[in-house]
Amino acid sequence: MSLLVVGSIGIDTVETPASRRENLLGGSAAYFAYAASFFSKVALVGVVGKDFPEEHKQLLKSREIDLSGLEISEGDTFRWTGKYHENMNDRDTLEVALNVLGTFDPKVPAAYVDCDYVFLANASPAVQLKTLAQIKKRPAFVAADTMNLWIEIARHDLDALLSRIDAIVMNDGEARQYTDERELLRAGRKIQEKGPGTVIIKKGEHGALVVSRNGNFSIPAYPLEEVIDPTGAGDTFAGGIMGYLASGKAVTKESLRRAVAYGSVVASFTCQDFSLGGLQKIDRAAIDARYRELLDMVRIDG
Repeated sequence: MSLLVVGSIGIDTVETPASRRENLLGGSAAYFAYAASFFSKVALVGVVGKDFPEEHKQLLKSREIDLSGLEISEGDTFRWTGKYHENMNDRDTLEVALNVLGTFDPKVPAAYVDCDYVFLANASPAVQLKTLAQIKKRPAFVAADTMNLWIEIARHDLDALLSRIDAIVMNDGEARQYTDERELLRAGRKIQEKGPGTVIIKKGEHGALVVSRNGNFSIPAYPLEEVIDPTGAGDTFAGGIMGYLASGKAVTKESLRRAVAYGSVVASFTCQDFSLGGLQKIDRAAIDARYRELLDMVRIDG
């Protein structure tokens, strides 16, 4: 099954209580695609500038990610600088330079206009809708990510997007912001009323809640003794979910639950190093082993 992701690719500078790293590969689509590539073939649509390091491009290619939709534009690549607090949950954005991302006009390659699985990584809802307009047939499953900014300034477009997708990924704060509901289960049901049958609510170190018409589901995060850098954990969580779903024949109640558990596992590896360093050290066997550990942690009988 083919999987298409459209979103940002960037260059990050990240500071944690322990260290500071510069010129890291970042961006929602980069994290997503790398994570999903452990499960299925992935095509990436995004834009970078002339300054984008060749080694970052080769890192994505090393996972056989199709970069035929990667646009190299005049100008500089999107850059983000962030600093994490001691608790590693809160962070400050110190600097953002949209650069070529500010005028990003997604162009889906002809080979992927009839793809089966589509993920619209964090971008303005207008850009996400423009991507969907290029898909010729109804995909088997379309999911999207969003953020607080779009809830604040692009609510109308976000509502239109929700009416056209199968699943939305939000963190708990965004779900509460969008719905004005404190309780996440109630928030998830309210979001469902806008269209998506599945609402995946990320709760950081506390795991995820899935509100679905096929039954609700909750999974803890895989516990870590040390978190090095949580940047991109949410994007790799989504990548694990969609990559696993795209590797199967259909999205069912059972496959969605397994996918969310796999997403939690992949995200845990991301947190164990800067950028994609944690994922570079593993293979599918390591993911499967940690997946079994997670299932054993939540097992009640047997």
